[in-house]
Amino acid sequence: MSNTESTVAKIINPKLVELGFELVDIKYTREGGRWFLRIFIDQPEGIGLEDCQLVSENIDTLLDEYDPIPHAYTLEVSSPGLDRPLKKPADFARFTGESVKITTFAPFAGRRKFKGQIIAAEEHSVTLNIDGTSIVLPLEQVASARLVPEF
Repeated sequence: MSNTESTVAKIINPKLVELGFELVDIKYTREGGRWFLRIFIDQPEGIGLEDCQLVSENIDTLLDEYDPIPHAYTLEVSSPGLDRPLKKPADFARFTGESVKITTFAPFAGRRKFKGQIIAAEEHSVTLNIDGTSIVLPLEQVASARLVPEF
């Protein structure tokens, strides 16, 4: 996370928790000459349009008050989608039994990309079932992890 994203997370996370939402990710990016602050939220029941509107109204006020971004930007609040990123140990534990794609920073067991089912999650590792073989990956080696939607 960039400094701006970290600052925004510290400002809005208490309000999100109060409202019953989890902060999944923040993206602060410039596209086509405009700045965007994208907030991704989740909750066990999923996210609807009303949830995004409620969160947007509440955090917009906070962001105006603390003013962590010195120029104009567009605030967008949305769900992380079916292929949501997994970032914290609790994310891996919550989605035990689900399929995931993981990329590591450096080769692990001779490769950097893994696709399998989460069969266990600990504070510092995640265990995947990949074609009947269990592989334990240290979370410190995980560069990115996303759920794989199955239809």
